[in-house]
Amino acid sequence: MLAVAGITASNAQSTKKAAAPKVAKVQGAGMVFESETIDYGTIAHNADGNRQFVFVNNGTKPLIITNTQGSCGCTVPTTPKEPIAPGAKGVIGVKYATDRVGAFTKTVTVTSNAEGQPTKILTIKGTVLPDPAKS
Repeated sequence: MLAVAGITASNAQSTKKAAAPKVAKVQGAGMVFESETIDYGTIAHNADGNRQFVFVNNGTKPLIITNTQGSCGCTVPTTPKEPIAPGAKGVIGVKYATDRVGAFTKTVTVTSNAEGQPTKILTIKGTVLPDPAKS
């Protein structure tokens, strides 16, 4: 009876493992983002404009990000300095200048050694509110 219960439990565990989603591996370096767009929503004037794009190297070789470029001076990205190992997570930071009131949509261009897509465009968007009127 215990042997049957043990076999049933081990089969249930192996079924759960098989059902877990897998990120497709690519030959060479790869880059898969959790999200390619960051929506700041509606934020206060001079609020914290720092956000992060998180990604995984789904390749078989280290990912090297050679450049990140904002679409204007108000969008400043930070580039990982070290190669991202296969299977490891990385972060590209971006800071938007929230001293500029109004709606915005800006891009960050990422250049890397990713197989098949060495250039990737990421987007930030939102609306910066003016300061409340003083009475």
